[in-house]
Amino acid sequence: MFKNLLPIGSVIMLKGGVKKLMITGIKVSTEDQPEKFYDYIGVFYPEGYIGAQSCFLFNHDDINDIVFKGYNNPEREDFIEFLENEFYKESEMK
Repeated sequence: MFKNLLPIGSVIMLKGGVKKLMITGIKVSTEDQPEKFYDYIGVFYPEGYIGAQSCFLFNHDDINDIVFKGYNNPEREDFIEFLENEFYKESEMK
């Protein structure tokens, strides 16, 4: 589930999209719905962050094409493992 998530810095095209997005975060929620998590948050590429209105939440299934895959290393793999453990603990509490 988490191991398939793309690294930050990855550039993608969404299904039906007309502009590339760069992934800037993973497993994020909103203040309105803190219990609902999206796989990614991203911004337009190449513009980057130009205000809150330029951030987009989406899931892995929404991706049509991976244009560039971001940097991956053991530190990121440890972080993914940490996320898996935290989400697993959280689901056990419910």
